[in-house]
Amino acid sequence: MNVKELIDSIKAKKTYGNFPDSVTNITTDSRQADEQSIFVASVGYTVDSHQFIPNVIEQGCRFIVTDRFVETPENIGQLVVKDTLRAASIFAHKIFGYPGSQLTTYGVTGTNGKTSVATMIHHLYRALDKNSAYLGTNGLQINETVTKGANSTPETVTLVKSMVTALEAKAESMSFEVSSHGLILGRLNGVQFDVAIFTNLTQDHLDFHGTMKDYGFAKSLLFSQLGHDFSQPRYAVLNADDAFSSELARVTSREVITYGIDDIADFMAADIKTSIHGTMFELKTPEGTFSVASPYLGLFNIYNLMAAIASMFAVGHDLKMICSVTADLPPVDGRLEVLDRNLPIDLVIDYAHTPDGMNKLIDAVQPFVKGRLIFLVGMAGERDLSKAAEMGAIACRADYVIFTPDNPANDDPKKLTDALEAGATHQNFSSFADRKEGIIHAIEVAEPGDMVVLASKGREPYQIMKNYVKVPHRDDLIGLEAAYLKFGGPDENKTKQ
Repeated sequence: MNVKELIDSIKAKKTYGNFPDSVTNITTDSRQADEQSIFVASVGYTVDSHQFIPNVIEQGCRFIVTDRFVETPENIGQLVVKDTLRAASIFAHKIFGYPGSQLTTYGVTGTNGKTSVATMIHHLYRALDKNSAYLGTNGLQINETVTKGANSTPETVTLVKSMVTALEAKAESMSFEVSSHGLILGRLNGVQFDVAIFTNLTQDHLDFHGTMKDYGFAKSLLFSQLGHDFSQPRYAVLNADDAFSSELARVTSREVITYGIDDIADFMAADIKTSIHGTMFELKTPEGTFSVASPYLGLFNIYNLMAAIASMFAVGHDLKMICSVTADLPPVDGRLEVLDRNLPIDLVIDYAHTPDGMNKLIDAVQPFVKGRLIFLVGMAGERDLSKAAEMGAIACRADYVIFTPDNPANDDPKKLTDALEAGATHQNFSSFADRKEGIIHAIEVAEPGDMVVLASKGREPYQIMKNYVKVPHRDDLIGLEAAYLKFGGPDENKTKQ
């Protein structure tokens, strides 16, 4: 990419030193900067990467973007701008040829359901024998290949490169989890979504946003950024049963397609039948009524699946074809996932970590509890503690409750479990400062016929501990190991059936 063309695309700037004629790469990670790269320095929450400029120069990098002048050798080109990450977005899309314009892109936002809807869209494409990609909490998935990531919405350069990787694999579509953090921090700048999807809005992330008004505003950015160029059709898909959808309909100029169960919507589920193996319902649509069978549990997953179907309909996919493949979709990792159905207990993992998500999770599993419901939930460190007591009260809908930390970071784990305990409505609970110990205890107290639900982490592969060190941790693997130790291994359980 011609460097002069890149520099000319930024109007408010200062330049120092001598720049290379061309570059082929851009990075915000100093370890990846080389002679063909632009290194973009930025001030993060814990690290100011301007300090790594001497390192990238040693590695051969000659084009540096900074937010203030830094002494560098004369042969190093330095571009000083007000917002380095905004410049990084502009440069990344230009360098890699605007990859988003070559994909059908879906952006999913909301408090709960982002992972499920984005993954369901990806699974539907695969079931229709189309190449597809997904980017979110469960990493980058291209067809069936998964690469784990650190954030639901990664920083802008990584996000752009993920689209390039998807295109190299001949993906037709890409579905994104769009977090409120990602929207506010501009990580999605330059991605022109074909469909923007809203799931719901309930209390979460007030440690970051401060108020529900600001949290809602962050979500609305996805819909206002659909733009006004009507030569490019784009759509907003909204949950008619969530009051905040009316606000989102006001901020977009695009056609709004709605889905719901209670209020009148373009896509509506009726005649719902549920079991531990999934759901069946009649889907009323603008093109008639279709029978839908789904492997997903819970009313909230009917909403999620309708959002996925409506979004694919918006860009021209045939509803009859879509509805014909829903029964065979694979599970969404860590989202109301039943582990090893051969066990004498029902062992379930889920990502629910908000009051609304927990209520919906318990609503979903309660009809299928044969014995006791044993429910484990964690409170995240360095987050909004005002929701903890309500989470503790909701957890006590279960017969027996276990409180643990969840990614405690620099918070005292006992402070987190105490905050959950403050909302407890019965005394049938235990607290553990170590989440692994809490999971093992949940299995130890379970008897055949009981259901054990491990909430708040899903398949997240780590715990964030003191000084933000990520320690390997998997709820599902810990739970299964404890269950096999108590009830016998998987081969023995199959023999018992």
